[in-house]
Amino acid sequence: MADTAQVVEHTARTLRDHLPVLQVLVPFVTAPLIVLLGSRRLAWPLAFIASAVALVISFIMLMEVREGGMLTYTMGGWAPPLGIEYRVDAANAFVLLLISLIGTVVLPFAYASFRDEIKSRDHTLMYACWMLCFTGLLGMVATGDAFNVFVFLEISSLSTYVLVAMGADRDRRALTAAYDYLIMGTIGATFFVIGLGMLYMATGTLNMADMADRIADQGMNRTVRSGFAFIMVGMGLKVAMFPLHLWLPKAYTFAPSAVTVFLSATATKAALYVMMRFTFSVYNPDFAFATNTLEIIFIPLAVIAMFSASFVAVFQTNFKRMLAYSSIAQVGYMLLGVALLTDTGLTAAILHMFNHGLTKGLLFMGVGAYVLRANGSFYTQIAGLGRKMPITTGAVVIGGLSLIGVPGTAGFISKWILVEAALERAPEHAMFLAIAVAIVLSSLLAVVYVWRAFEVLYLSEPDPNSTATEAPLMMLIPMWILAGGCIWFGFSTELLHDTAVQAANGLLQGSQGMLVIPDQGGAH
Repeated sequence: MADTAQVVEHTARTLRDHLPVLQVLVPFVTAPLIVLLGSRRLAWPLAFIASAVALVISFIMLMEVREGGMLTYTMGGWAPPLGIEYRVDAANAFVLLLISLIGTVVLPFAYASFRDEIKSRDHTLMYACWMLCFTGLLGMVATGDAFNVFVFLEISSLSTYVLVAMGADRDRRALTAAYDYLIMGTIGATFFVIGLGMLYMATGTLNMADMADRIADQGMNRTVRSGFAFIMVGMGLKVAMFPLHLWLPKAYTFAPSAVTVFLSATATKAALYVMMRFTFSVYNPDFAFATNTLEIIFIPLAVIAMFSASFVAVFQTNFKRMLAYSSIAQVGYMLLGVALLTDTGLTAAILHMFNHGLTKGLLFMGVGAYVLRANGSFYTQIAGLGRKMPITTGAVVIGGLSLIGVPGTAGFISKWILVEAALERAPEHAMFLAIAVAIVLSSLLAVVYVWRAFEVLYLSEPDPNSTATEAPLMMLIPMWILAGGCIWFGFSTELLHDTAVQAANGLLQGSQGMLVIPDQGGAH
């Protein structure tokens, strides 16, 4: 048993012991149940209950492991590395909490949004696909089996293509957006599974902890290096890493509003977690190949994304599309934190994942409310809505300030820590001082495009024929929950920061010697 982690052990006798698998099983069972019942009235309550249960489970597991513990669950009594293992530590528990929190908070918003944007006959299909996407994202984060990651990745991806395509009821371009996403997603999944095949050929195992042990024992041969390259390209497509991001703007712009909210806050975060897990827990950054890849390739691409995507966002005339390009820039910040290869940098990346999920979820909710009332998100359509929809726009302002990184908001904390991480490495090379300056300058570009949106909402004259009124309560409540989170975590930083530190430490320690083989199947 590992010295680097305290393994939380139980006997498989209580419901609590099965939490790692129930996290995934509850929404997975709910999806076909919604289809079998075929009731539009029951679809939303079932989806909401399943999401709320997943949220409670993720919170309980995070409390269990946040001090350095670990929860494992072996499927069917087959001990790892032969059997499939679910493994939850501080890092993936943190991401599981984000996914389940967003999934639960967005569903009330989706109830109002879907009624306006989706034909009623398709609501059952929408909620079933939503649950499958939710299941896939949770599964790829919770599992400790490399091939299982691919399986859950495909579950989430296939359902996402359908969810994006359902935006065709409002704009036919959603079909081409879904098709482009399908092509790019398939290429990414193919690269990823080829990388897994190379790892399996080199190590003879698919359990990620066992894989890490064997790579450490035998060293980095050419097959293992090639596997790393394929996995990074595959997950880079899913993360929307520059220049593999071309699918994202159209998918976010033309998908139904609630789908955009959910995907922007969760999908790229889950993919980034998988990238971090393979980089740090399987390959371990002590290996020169992984280190050079991150510092020589990822850092330049991350900085380019921070500036180029922000620059493009400045010139957008569609609020939704502007936020989509902003997401590409924010992914750059997260990848930069990962590539710095320090505790502080990885802490900033993990913290920014969570904060950006709250912030971008809030902003896309605001756009969805404008789409509902103004029938679109072009600046000409939402002009002056700050005066007609003050409660909605107040929440959007909070989200915009957090996106910029204004002190007192959640976005400031993670960007500040990212600057600290770059400055920590400045004595090594002047490049890292330049990176710290780049973080600040790129945030100033965010000021430009966020201010432009505020100017349109408050200072532009509204359409005299507009009959827009405040968004419905089912939309306002989720928006202000996330807005409250952006403010709360901007001042009360201890819980999130400490958990992110623990998660970063766990990832940087790697998983060498951490394979847990229980005496019996069940939870440990």
